[in-house]
Amino acid sequence: MSKKEVKITVELDDDQIPINIDWEAADALSKDKIESCRAMILSMWDHDKKDTLRLDLWTREMTMDEMKIFFYETLSTMADTLENSLADKRISGDMRDFCAHFADKMEIVTQKPE
Repeated sequence: MSKKEVKITVELDDDQIPINIDWEAADALSKDKIESCRAMILSMWDHDKKDTLRLDLWTREMTMDEMKIFFYETLSTMADTLENSLADKRISGDMRDFCAHFADKMEIVTQKPE
């Protein structure tokens, strides 16, 4: 058996708003280096309460355009996780359809001329 650790450090201003979000992990591509990010979404399943614990943070430097892309990419990877965990291509396909709709509404993806 082995253990892995992911360390997240959040620096807050006087109003408790994140200034910096740093993370590091032994298995990260850039081992032994602290990485910075402007936003994070952490979800964990609480088996006892049958509820999801969430931590959503972003810094003031996170732009609206970056947030739109961040959400699009997060939703897209959730569709992949849904397919891998449930082996249900129908529902993960529906989620991907929603992701395409979301990208269109948020003007993330450039539409090809018909």
